[in-house]
Amino acid sequence: MKIIHAKDYEDMSRKAANIISAQVILKPDCVLGLATGSTPIGAYHQLIKWYEKGDIDFSQVHTYNLDEYRGLSHDDVQSYHYFMRDNLFDHINIDQANTHVPDGSNLDAAAACGEYDRIVAAAGYPDLQLLGIGNNGHIGFNEPDDHFSAGTHCVDLTESTIQANSRLFEKEEDVPRQAYTMGTQTIMYARMILVVANGEKKAQAVRDMCYGPVTPSCPASILQLHTNCVLVADEAALSLCPAE
Repeated sequence: MKIIHAKDYEDMSRKAANIISAQVILKPDCVLGLATGSTPIGAYHQLIKWYEKGDIDFSQVHTYNLDEYRGLSHDDVQSYHYFMRDNLFDHINIDQANTHVPDGSNLDAAAACGEYDRIVAAAGYPDLQLLGIGNNGHIGFNEPDDHFSAGTHCVDLTESTIQANSRLFEKEEDVPRQAYTMGTQTIMYARMILVVANGEKKAQAVRDMCYGPVTPSCPASILQLHTNCVLVADEAALSLCPAE
């Protein structure tokens, strides 16, 4: 795993956006796997600025998001579909028909997950998959478990993840308890994986991801086995990692 050191959140966001923009410039019709959460917002906003300057063109790009809350419609302001429109899609020239998020409104988990697996496979899997990392080492909504997951599936969110996401809701009890997420096997099919991490709360997870044993108790640790994985993290997130 290649580790790129950033001074702070702004520097991390700019460096990550540079990698994403290079992918789009080199392959204008690329497939991007995208993530939600607070960590990638800065990178998305940087990409918007470069688009507005005319430096990057998203008109041929296709995107596939990692996950979505089960039970939320695309128009729900707490849905990840809404999040992506608000933080990226509505501000660039991407064809909305080329953007894909699991269908949280479909309560038939087997049907929703099977359909998402089908379209991601038909797209040939991402050229670049953007990931954040949870405080407990989760990627997407793949929570610590006794095995690595395969395809898209429905997960019960852990209490720590519910608490971490509650800042985005009025009350903790409003946070959905389940989500649809790409599996770790699907994530590993991406040709390049870009992980972003910031803040000391992520430090232990980042250390376990990069230097701990490969174990489903830290889902992100499987990324050690990927042939082209890049981590961009700030000083706080890297504070427990060995000095290089």
